[in-house]
Amino acid sequence: KQWYQRRVRVIISMEKGGDVLGVFKRLAKGIQAVGDSVQAESGKGFMLDEKYGYVHSCPTNLGTGMRASVHIDLPGWTAQGVDKLKARCEELALQPRGTRGESGGQTGHNYDISNKHRIGYS
Repeated sequence: KQWYQRRVRVIISMEKGGDVLGVFKRLAKGIQAVGDSVQAESGKGFMLDEKYGYVHSCPTNLGTGMRASVHIDLPGWTAQGVDKLKARCEELALQPRGTRGESGGQTGHNYDISNKHRIGYS
């Protein structure tokens, strides 16, 4: 029997506050450690396509393979309407979501804002 995950998250790095660089450095260190371990055990590295970037099980994340997001309180955008927030995010190549995940909806004025482009961006 084979089981395929919809997504594979090798490492998640998060913390409260605004230290985005610190979170990213910790993430990069964790990814390097996983890569080194895989290489040591199997003699193989992560799959990297010259055109599309890193290859893994979730095709929407080809390229960087990374979705970086911020949970943020946006009462002004909530007052203007979600459609206006989505339009502004589109202009900035961002993707708004509710804080309950991809299809879980929004809680109050809080949104999960992430990079929209992942395919082919390395």
